[in-house]
Amino acid sequence: MSPNHTAARPWDGPHAGLRPSDDELARRRTAVRALMEEEGVEALLLYGSPGLDGEVNYLADFNVTREAVLVVPATGEPALYIEYFNHVPHARRSARGCEVRWGHEQIAETVADDLRRRGLARTSVGFAGLLPVQRYHALCEELPSVNFRDLTPVLRRLRLVKSEEEIALLRRGAWLTDLAMEALAREARPGLTEYDLVALIEAAYLGAGGQTTIHYLATTPMEAPVRCVPAQQPSRRTLAPGDVLLTEISAQYRGYPGQALRPFTIGAGPTPRYQRMYDVAVEAFERIAAILKAGATTDEVLDAAEYIHAEGFTICDDLLHGYGGGYLPPILRTRRTRAHPHPPFRFEANMTVVIQPNVITPDEQAGVQVGELVRITQGGVERLHTYPMRFTRCG
Repeated sequence: MSPNHTAARPWDGPHAGLRPSDDELARRRTAVRALMEEEGVEALLLYGSPGLDGEVNYLADFNVTREAVLVVPATGEPALYIEYFNHVPHARRSARGCEVRWGHEQIAETVADDLRRRGLARTSVGFAGLLPVQRYHALCEELPSVNFRDLTPVLRRLRLVKSEEEIALLRRGAWLTDLAMEALAREARPGLTEYDLVALIEAAYLGAGGQTTIHYLATTPMEAPVRCVPAQQPSRRTLAPGDVLLTEISAQYRGYPGQALRPFTIGAGPTPRYQRMYDVAVEAFERIAAILKAGATTDEVLDAAEYIHAEGFTICDDLLHGYGGGYLPPILRTRRTRAHPHPPFRFEANMTVVIQPNVITPDEQAGVQVGELVRITQGGVERLHTYPMRFTRCG
């Protein structure tokens, strides 16, 4: 059965969520230039590559297709440099608020030329994003008098609080992600391989305009498990009755993803051990969700997470992380599973985070994971997903 892409959609409202408005992009540029002035830089270089392009997308409304650098001067028009020449026509049609240019064979040298033309070869220049060391060294060699500063943390801090238009786009990402969960609940059965499951997941949202951020999954027998957390790559393993399927799925729309984590059983209900792990995971999720609101602290979240250890379990994956335009702070593990104490952090309204307790046995052989993207509000959390919290039996 094909998913119903014409059903009522949860992001409909004051803003349709198709693309950021011109006013929204202007608001972002103003905020970034205010940050630049505060940090004392005359230009900001935003680096992006596929999956790591939150900074570029934030200001140019463009999902990077290979490699790109957005040059944002304190005054004047930004310029977006695209690595591959055949990617330039698409970028010119898609990117907004900037002039799109070819980056030539050496994109760092081309960016350095841009800064020289703007008279910025002896100034302080910031950069943000995971700029490769080769590109950084090339910039330093081309512009030895420039003081380059990594502003990635301060720019990401600026982006933690989402606008109403960003929330609308995240709702769309959550809807697309829920389509994948519905497809698994409907179609997963004995005889399919993990590769088949990935095909089901992508088919659910590609026709609705979605793109893949991640689709992690793992299958293992509940009576003799050897996997406790969704895997980053699927295998040829064939599903059999009595298996558990662990999932972490993020489908996105124009760089704004949802994220949902649910377990499924195949051809049988959960065993008592898996039912207990699921119950503990859901209780941990609900305890954390009950604490989160504007003004709540990470210490309060970590206090609630001690419940997992009190029940005799531990975790593998992160407990909670910021999300939406990148993998963002705070990134939390439980106190007993982190090497160093977490830095202090206070949540604010319109931050978006994924609560995702991955409850596992101490020997790391068995586990379940539940979770989803939520919005922090003044009084609590708003769940952006509609797919229910349940341990679904398939097949």
